[in-house]
Formats: sequence, structure tokens, C-alpha cells
Amino acid sequence: MYSTAFLDLPPLQAAAGEVHLPGSKSISNRVLLLAALSNGTTAVHDLLASDDTRVMLDALRQIGCVVDENGSTVHITGLGGRAPQSPAKLFMGNAGTAMRPLTAALALLGGEFELSGVPRMHERPIGDLVDALRQLGCRIDYLGNDGYPPLRIAHADGVPALALAAPIRVRGDVSSQFLTALLMALPLAAATQPITIEVVGELISKPYIAITLQLLARFGIVVEHQNWQRFTIPAGSRYQSPGSIHVEADASSASYFIALGAIAPSGSGPKDPKGIKIRGVGLDSIQGDIRFVEAARAMGAVVTGGPNWLHIERGAWPLKSIALDCNHIPDAAMTLAVMALYAEGTTTLTNIASWRVKETDRIAAMANELRKLGATVDEGADFIRVTPPARVQDWKAASIHTYDDHRVAMCFSLAAFNPAQVPVRIEDPKCVAKTFPDYFETLFSVSQAATERIPVICIDGPTASGKGTVAAAVAQRLGYRFLDSGAMYRITALAALRAGLAIDTTHEPRIAAMAATLPVRFEGGKVWLGNDDVTADIRTEEAGMNASRVSALPAVREALVALQHSFRRLPGLVADGRDMGTVIFPQAPLKVYLTASAACRAERRHKQLISKGFSANIEDLRADLEARDLRDSSRTVAPLKPAQDALVLDNSTLTIDEAVDQVLAWWQERQPFAAAAQG
Repeated sequence: MYSTAFLDLPPLQAAAGEVHLPGSKSISNRVLLLAALSNGTTAVHDLLASDDTRVMLDALRQIGCVVDENGSTVHITGLGGRAPQSPAKLFMGNAGTAMRPLTAALALLGGEFELSGVPRMHERPIGDLVDALRQLGCRIDYLGNDGYPPLRIAHADGVPALALAAPIRVRGDVSSQFLTALLMALPLAAATQPITIEVVGELISKPYIAITLQLLARFGIVVEHQNWQRFTIPAGSRYQSPGSIHVEADASSASYFIALGAIAPSGSGPKDPKGIKIRGVGLDSIQGDIRFVEAARAMGAVVTGGPNWLHIERGAWPLKSIALDCNHIPDAAMTLAVMALYAEGTTTLTNIASWRVKETDRIAAMANELRKLGATVDEGADFIRVTPPARVQDWKAASIHTYDDHRVAMCFSLAAFNPAQVPVRIEDPKCVAKTFPDYFETLFSVSQAATERIPVICIDGPTASGKGTVAAAVAQRLGYRFLDSGAMYRITALAALRAGLAIDTTHEPRIAAMAATLPVRFEGGKVWLGNDDVTADIRTEEAGMNASRVSALPAVREALVALQHSFRRLPGLVADGRDMGTVIFPQAPLKVYLTASAACRAERRHKQLISKGFSANIEDLRADLEARDLRDSSRTVAPLKPAQDALVLDNSTLTIDEAVDQVLAWWQERQPFAAAAQG
């Protein structure tokens, strides 16, 4: 997951391949709560690992459930009629799928609880649910503003039988989660008599209620309904674990990759994969958002599918504009608003009033950010109307504010496929952790960009200038890949010796062939050769001498140049070395030559050696560095020198953070959305 302040997406031009989606948030949290209320132990397979499920699991532990996690499978031993542990203070983050159903369940179970969340959760209405629960005699108090969390539940066990005789009324036109919460909680009180729920007003998001009803049936509760307005929970209802249950992949998350297949052409090569294949959810999904497929087809996508899979290719181009009542796909409909940027004409999405009370006011958020890209947008209480930029040149590079809303971040990543080939910045990309922590990694795994469009920052400099430390920190701050070019020759020498090859001209062809495909990674401050951590192995004096021998072999140098070029992958690269800006990436948009006085570098090297338990003399180190500088700058192949267009940064008196900040400031100046830059 990218935890940077922002993530810059270069212009993307094609997409193809296969993606495996995480489990559905809506199904995951429903299943967790139903398992917690049941008798027995439930094995929940393919559970979504996200912020929302984490807060639910933490809460279930606090109220006395046994939770055993093993990868994507979680075993929940439910309360089975036992009273929950209380008092307890439960933090629900920004998870409506946890806050609302858990509020209802705990209110009926009885005890003392406080439920709170992040500031945005305290702005999301819950009054209609609380009103319905108060009809039953449940004592629930607001700890802040009336109608909103945080809440306190404080009353004894049980609900008076007389309170269950009359239908329980709840509004259905604000959020379907209120009805879902009651449907999941009221079976706890239906041991001796049926319970009826009446929906006041039009029920929005009916497909989410359908998910709830299907999952209730899996746990032994069969609820009847009359036209989605009147629901009856039968007498004698009792939750029973199904033993095991699999969580379907998230159909809302599928919408981004359905849209991707509709927007992006596949690679042009005869062996390139065609379209996007999605694993984990199919046309037979129980989730209402699978009907996003119908909308995508209406806009021109070619979608096929079967049990547990979908395949999408671009069909009509440009896409066709649509006018659609989105009541049946409220979350996935946000993706349509970004697809509208690629459609001919104006797209109108209606019946989306629920957007206003989600993680943010999504109608306002989508309108604001679409306008930044150059679209014309009209919005109302329950609709949004999007007209794409009239001409290619009307598209604008934009820094997308994400409002701590995962769906805003994921939707707008699709804007990177714009025909103007302008970059798009996604602010606070880690907000996708709510439902899809690895979203951007998954997007990059199937997306392609022109090599020259993938940004590279080169940081060259003499030995002990701090270039490696600075470059690694810059890469971390930007979420870019990192290349330590100096390590490449050391790794090649190590790999050759491990393969039994002497480093000489006799074995040059074999070493070169091996160097071309070395599985090298620089991650977590370590150097990896395949699955082997070789960080310490390549830092010895012997490794340095062997690297010098390897660098004298022309075929090996040529192979390593190609290998270093292969590190230029999405979303970008920071490369450090001695010839990154002059030889390896001469067209890089930012080249920095990091230097420091020989005396300063000798002092740094001295401290480094002493800290590792080696004895060293500063004067000897300084003389060695000066001699090495002379050799490096006078060598015939790739002499050490600043690139002609490099910015020289003397960090003799700078801290690492100050040097990193300066490099990032220079990088920001080169971005088209520099004025909106964060971090």
C-alpha cells in the first residue's frame, strides 16, 4: 500500500492482464457480525483485509468473541446467546458497515457501550436507526450532536414483548444500512414472536438489502418481505453458524477494472493479452453492484463472464454518454462519473442522494475534482451531470483531493488514461486501505505507459556523498521504485561467484547472460537477490574489489545497462549512482549531482566504520576518497561528472532530511500541478 502524501500517476496508455480482487466490504462486515451473533464457530474465508474489517474484528474481540486470524481466513466463535462483555468503548473508524449494525446488535443484547469513530463518522447520520431502536425501549444517548455518533448504549438485557407487537418503522431514503442493521439485530429478539419492520419512504440501495437477506439465510434466518417495504422476521429465529462461508470479491472494487477495460486499449503486440480479466466475482454475484456491468455495456464496453470471473475489452470509442437511475448501484456509480470523461456527450446520473452521507459528500467531491480535470459538471441534491472536456487541449493536469474517501481515490486514478497525456496526482493514496489496500499496485500491474513518460529522478555523485541514502528517501516519499546502481556490479560479482564462475574474460559471456536477468530488488532498506537478502554480502571489501573486476567486462556492463533500464516502471524511479544522468537515463526530467567536500565525506565514512566496529583514520580515508575521485573523474568509460543539465547540491552542511527536501522541491517545481502540491 502507498502511504505517501500523494501519488503522481504518469499518463497511462494501455491496460491488459488479470486481477484478483479483495473480498467485498459489505459482505465481509455482515458475515463477521452474523458469525459473532451465532452459536458455534464460523470459518470466514477470503475475508477482506482493510481498515473497515479491522475495526469490526477489534470490536468483536472487545465484546467477548473469540477471533482467530490466519491469513485471509478468520475463525469467529460467536456469543451464541451469551451476553457481550461490557462496559466497552468501541472505535469504529469511518466504517458505516460496522457502526450501524453493531449499534443495533448491542442495543438489543444490552450492556454499556460507547461507539465512536473518526470525525467524518461523527458527521454521518444515524438518527433514524436510533429512533427505530428507541421504539423498542432501547436506551441510546448521543454524546455529541443529536442524530450523529458518538453514541452511548446503556440498558439491561431484553426488549419488552409489547414493544415488538407493533411494526418497527425506519426510514429507507437516507441509508439502507439502517434497515440492514435492524434486519441483522432483531432476530435476537424474535425467539417467541415474529417481528415486522416497515420502511418509511422509498427504500434506496435495495441490492444491499438483498445481500443482507441472502446472508441471513446462510445463518439460519429466513426473512420474508413485501415489495421491499415490509419485512417479517419469523418467531423462533436463532442464529446458527453455517460452519464456513466464503466472501465474494467486491463488486464495487470490480467497477474500477471494468471501467479500465472499457477505457484503455490493450497492447498492440500479437502476443499481448487482450482486455482485463477479473477473478473473484462473476455475473452471478449476489452483490447489487454487479449491475455496473449493464451500465458499462451501455457505454460501450464489451463484457463477458461466468462464475467467479469477468472479462472486459474496449468496444465503442469514444464511450457513449448515458442517463441512468443509479439507485441500484450507489457506490459503483461513482466510477461512471469518471467514465463520463471519455464519453461523447453528457452523462447524467440520478437518484444518488445517498452520496451526500457517505465517507464524504460524494456529489460535491466528484463535481469539484471532475472540474479540475476540465469537465463541465452540474450537480443537484440527488444527481450529477458530467460533460467531458470539449477538446483534447482542454484537459488539465490535476491534483485530486480525495477527502479521506477510498472511492474518490480509486475512481480518479482512471483519469490518467486521458487523451491529453497529462499526469494526475492522487492525494493521500493510503485512504484506499478502507476497502482495497493494494489498489494502486494492482492497477500498475495491468497498466502500461510509454517508457519516456515514466518519470525518473537521477541522483549522482562521488563516493560517500550520501547519494544512496538521499535517493532511497526521495523514492520512499514519492512512492517510486529505487535503483542503487552501484550495488548492481557487486550483486553481479556475487552471483557469478555463487555460480562458480571466475570473474574474467573467459566467463564474460556467461556472466553477461546471467546479469541480464538478475532478480534484483531494493526494498525496505535492503538489497535482495531473488528471496535472498544480500545487503551485508555485497558491502564487504572483497565484494567491492570483485565489482571492479566485473565492471571491466564490456559485455557485462552492456547487460547491466539494460537491466538498470528495466527498473523504469510505474509509477516512477529514483536512481542513484555515478552515471545515471549522463549514461543510463540521459533524458531524465530531473538530474541531481550530490556532492560534499572530501573532508566532510571522510568524516561521515569514519563515523560509519567506527559504528560497525572497524578502526579507521580520517586522514587516510580523506586521501583515499580524493584519489578515488580523481580515478572516477578521469576514467574513459562513463567518467564521474555532473550531467550538463544537472542541479548541483552540496550537502556538506545539510542533514539528510534537508537534502531530501531540496530534491523534492526541485521535483515539485517541474510538476504541472505544483501549486497544489502537498507533502
